[in-house]
Amino acid sequence: MQENSPDDVDELPSKSARKRAAQAAQELGEQLVELSDAELDALDLPERLRDAIDEAKRITSRAAAARQRQFIGRLMREVDLEPIRAALAERSLKAAAEAQRFRRIETWRERLIAEGPAALEELAQSYPDAASEDFARQVAAARAERSRTGATGPAARELFRSLRALLERDRG
Repeated sequence: MQENSPDDVDELPSKSARKRAAQAAQELGEQLVELSDAELDALDLPERLRDAIDEAKRITSRAAAARQRQFIGRLMREVDLEPIRAALAERSLKAAAEAQRFRRIETWRERLIAEGPAALEELAQSYPDAASEDFARQVAAARAERSRTGATGPAARELFRSLRALLERDRG
């Protein structure tokens, strides 16, 4: 039997540190199961791990899914996790940016419906294409619809689509 010197013991991670690392790898694997096939292809994962992830997507039994997640976690310990973490972080940033863009469009739509011409004038200062008669007609229709029904309907959705196109033209 080989004895470890005191210096060797300090270099080895503790049992709880190994458990935390294993849990983190399993949680990362669970995030991978949520990705689309195209996103998984972009990660260039080892074939065995990719097959396990694909299998996890097909499993419907809770117990079997839990076992498969543990298996994926075990496979994840053999893979360099940093590129995967970086890709998931980038994906998260893109999703946050998309949500922020959606909220911005939604805020403009609500302001246009609530304030009417004053908000349209302010929007036109930032986005000159908003000064068109078509845009003014859409705002008026959405305002009339809101006053008539008290809710958003087809006119408000059309205004949202126009705002999205306007803001994307400016962004692109």
